[in-house]
Parts: sequence; C-alpha cells; structure tokens
Amino acid sequence: MASAHSFAAVSVLATASKQGTTLTSPSSSSSTLHSLSLGFKVKPRELSVFPDHRRAALKGPAKAQSKEAGASVVGDTFSNLKHLLLPVIDRNPYLSEGTRQAAATTTSLAKKYGADITVVVIDEEKRESSSEHETQVSNIRWHLCEGGFEEFRLLERLGEGKKATAIIGEVADELNMELVVMSMESIHSKFIDANLLAEFVPCPVLLLPL
Repeated sequence: MASAHSFAAVSVLATASKQGTTLTSPSSSSSTLHSLSLGFKVKPRELSVFPDHRRAALKGPAKAQSKEAGASVVGDTFSNLKHLLLPVIDRNPYLSEGTRQAAATTTSLAKKYGADITVVVIDEEKRESSSEHETQVSNIRWHLCEGGFEEFRLLERLGEGKKATAIIGEVADELNMELVVMSMESIHSKFIDANLLAEFVPCPVLLLPL
C-alpha cells in the first residue's frame, strides 16, 4: 500500500489557468510539462562585468524568494481544504497501485485539514459484471477505512459515454470541490488528458507520481 504521506513528495506548481491549478511532481508527463515552455523565449546568456561571487550574491536572494513563494502557494492551497474529490477511473476490482496511492493521500490530507471526502467511480461504458463492480466498491471502502474514514460520499458515473476528465469537472463544479487527488497513472494509461484538466476542472488538481 502506498504511504499515507506520499503527498509530501508533490511540491512543484506545474500549470495554472483562470479555472484551475495543477500541482504535480518533476516526473510529470511530457504533455503537461510541454505547456510550460510556451509563452516565453530563452534569452542568450549575457556577459556581465560583475565578478562571479557578486553575481552569485545577487542571484541567491531571488532564488530563495522564488522557493518561498512556491512553498507558500502549495501551503495556502492545502491549508483551507474542506472538500476533497477522489476519482476512481481504473476497472481493477482490487484497485490499481495508483488508485490505492491516491486513496491513501486523500485520507491523509482529509485527516490533517479536517476535510470531507467524495469518491466518484467513473467508467465511460456500462459494466457487465456487477460482482466485479461490487468488489471494487468494497475495496474503495476498505482503503478509506484504513485511512480512518468510514463515512464518505460515493458517486457512480457509469456508462454515460463522457470522457472522465469532463465528468470530474462536472462533479467538482456541482459539489464545490476544493481539491482533486489523482495519480499520474491515470494519465499514463490514457484515461485522462492532462491538457484538459485545467480546462474542465474548476479547482486545484493534485497529481501524484508513481
């Protein structure tokens, strides 16, 4: 089982838009990181008359301020959390490693900040086996109970033919979610398009590295 404190490794602010923010790690998908390279040009290195030690002294405080600002953004995002959304997209009745990791992180954050949890099970197609679906729901309950949450909201969005990203955005908007917790596994598996997260999801999204 993934560590309940795995969210501590996620600290890099990768993308932002008017609608939402995506928090991810340095191991993010190339499509997410590619968006960072748009909108600015790399300037050629300029010669300076300052000695090397003076340039280092000038750059030091700027870097420190940048790190402090980044830590402040992440801290502010987490400190006011009251409503967390955990999407379950994989079809594994016993939950994939990424989903188990996301569940552990969600319960850890909810306990730390006194937030409630909403789980939404998503599948574009109807599920033929009810027994496998029941097994999956049972395992979701077990993993959240392991994290200290016996009570949580469970939603099912099955067989609607909609993309998972759009459904996550709808649920987050309707229920006023403040943070969506997901594993990068869902992006690597092509269940989620990382480029559409900021467009559809109206709140921050925490992407966990595998």
